[in-house]
Amino acid sequence: MPSPSLFFILFPFAYYIIFVGLHLLLMSGIFLEWRRERKTINSPDGKLPLVSVIIPFHNESQRIEGLLKSLETQDYPGAEYIFVDDRSADESMQLIEDFIEKQKHGREEKIGKIKIITLRENPGPNHKQFALTRGIEESSGEFLLFTDADCQVPSNWIKGMVIRMSDNKTGAMIGPVLKDSNAFPAIEKKTSFRGKGFFHGKPFFRLYQCFEHGIRYIYLAGATGLGAAGGGFGNNLILRRACLDAVGGYEKIPPSPTEDAALISRIRSHSDYKIRAALGGDVHVITYNENTWGALVNQTLRWNNGGLFSPDLITQLNYNFLMITIGMGVLAVPLLPFFPWLWPLPASVVTSMIFNTTANLCLLGVSLPKKSFFYILVLLFTPVYFTFLTILGYLGKKPKWKGESFK
Repeated sequence: MPSPSLFFILFPFAYYIIFVGLHLLLMSGIFLEWRRERKTINSPDGKLPLVSVIIPFHNESQRIEGLLKSLETQDYPGAEYIFVDDRSADESMQLIEDFIEKQKHGREEKIGKIKIITLRENPGPNHKQFALTRGIEESSGEFLLFTDADCQVPSNWIKGMVIRMSDNKTGAMIGPVLKDSNAFPAIEKKTSFRGKGFFHGKPFFRLYQCFEHGIRYIYLAGATGLGAAGGGFGNNLILRRACLDAVGGYEKIPPSPTEDAALISRIRSHSDYKIRAALGGDVHVITYNENTWGALVNQTLRWNNGGLFSPDLITQLNYNFLMITIGMGVLAVPLLPFFPWLWPLPASVVTSMIFNTTANLCLLGVSLPKKSFFYILVLLFTPVYFTFLTILGYLGKKPKWKGESFK
């Protein structure tokens, strides 16, 4: 076997230094966000501001009951709730109407005002984005707080997100969205996992979804802490209305498979408002696991494509660089028997994933299953999965939303 040239010897080590250094920088961004959060978690003085909680839904009768029950526990009197029915053909509306009727018998003051918007048509191209636009148009709060019908929120979620907006320079606050199969025992009776075995049953498939959501948020929070926010979870996001007005309103957000990321990018590039990331367990939103690998791939492909092809150039460049470097480390593994000097590439990915996993367990572990051994496996699987999604994206694979392709 011929000896590699000096360039090929130095390149893997330079790659290792750059990639691991980048992740150390992201860890410093998380630390900065953690310190900022500690300074802002103080009860607001005076009257609590009006908050409009906007919830779009489309055929969510199997999951929306959990959200409705969690909304009843909110420690924030007077909040405005806006449900946007996006052409649902199931019993979702009936469940919400039952929920409203229940509030009229002794709990209306605690829940606050409830509005329902019914869409008969939705031109898209991002149907959720269109539904959100209609919800925002009907809202009246100083703050706009978003979640989805398939989520559950902690009892002090609204207050916790509002408190973190106490700095008037903060225009948007991104919150963690995590998956926890233990949070929804009822859903187990309504849906079943297809197939059996280690990579599809409880030991791995469910744990991986919980872990992967946390890793995505760690990347997001780290970039936000460094002033380079390029994404967010639209099912745990609060906006200052003045910030939204400053960027021309929600209708100015370009169509995107990840409307939340497009919104954050526009705030960063078209206003002087700051974007922050919440870390505390009091604002962790929990959502359902997908029940098949196909459903999970479709969901995560939508998020991945949103970063790869973001309309915001800085977000697009940063995300593509991250995914390409992860992919290089993964794809170098089968080449090691022939080119052993490539070992720093996969080693850098493993080292960086150890950083991410540590941060994930320390900051978000309150909402993660306690299965320590399997975290080693998901740690190694995550970069492989991210590489797979990136290849699909570059090959032109389109994700679907509620069975409809995003064009």
